[in-house]
Amino acid sequence: MEKQTHWVPLDVPPDQRKRYGDNFQLMTQERGRLFLMAGDQKVEHLNDDFSGAGISPEDADPEHLFRIASQSPIGCFATQMGLIARYGMSYPSIPYLIKLNSKTHLVKTAQRDPRSEQWQTMDQVAGFIRHSGLKVVGIGYTIYPGSEPEPRMLTEAARLVYDAHQLGLTAVIWAYPRGRAVQKEQDPHLIAGVAGVAACLGADFVKVNPPLDPQGLPDGTLLKEAVQAAGRTGVVCAGGHETTPEDFLSRLYDQLHQGGTVGCATGRNVHQRPLPEAVRLCRAIHSIVVDGKTAKEGMGHFS
Repeated sequence: MEKQTHWVPLDVPPDQRKRYGDNFQLMTQERGRLFLMAGDQKVEHLNDDFSGAGISPEDADPEHLFRIASQSPIGCFATQMGLIARYGMSYPSIPYLIKLNSKTHLVKTAQRDPRSEQWQTMDQVAGFIRHSGLKVVGIGYTIYPGSEPEPRMLTEAARLVYDAHQLGLTAVIWAYPRGRAVQKEQDPHLIAGVAGVAACLGADFVKVNPPLDPQGLPDGTLLKEAVQAAGRTGVVCAGGHETTPEDFLSRLYDQLHQGGTVGCATGRNVHQRPLPEAVRLCRAIHSIVVDGKTAKEGMGHFS
């Protein structure tokens, strides 16, 4: 029996079920697997990810993100609505995911637990989709379980997931345990817990940081608990700091085949490279996530 690639949640109204299905199939390229290109770091990390040693000078220009996304086989490109509004008219073929909350990294956890609130209303999102004519497949929202403002963020997230489904859009939750109450942000058991929270919020996908073993090293098998806890909510891993293509692709393969994840959400590892190199890496990632290729076969698309 062919594996079901997606479930239409029951909070999607009957008249929006086809639209939801079309958006889901577009962003997962009809395989149920998600290659999300993350471009929300211009707020999250300010200019730290876009200028400096080891970063391509091209990355200083926000349009670099759109050039990569338009030339690469990604499932969707996630960034803030304001940036999409400034560049989307030049790149109408990209499937977009609107990131609805963001914060900078200037206020550290030692000063105050993280808090990130909604920027635009869903009415504004609906209006933007109507008059922009762009392919907006869904919305994204970050929660920080363990942070003191957690109740407000969870409430906002639950309502946004519901409202997104009412419009036939998908919803992706970034779930990062963080705050003074959190001792080990990448503890496998804790990562599984926040993946389960995203499922309870009704998310279609949850983006988590990959868990680490006691020695602080990534291990794909440690994701199994999170995948089980998330159930019908697909688990995708953040790409993290830039590393070599070989290491990145090998780690990605292990996350998919040892841990059971359904994709990745990659930002810095892609956009900090020159355009031709970034596009080649995206092709390699796509071959592993969507086409089921091995890490070695994926490197063939990059080399």
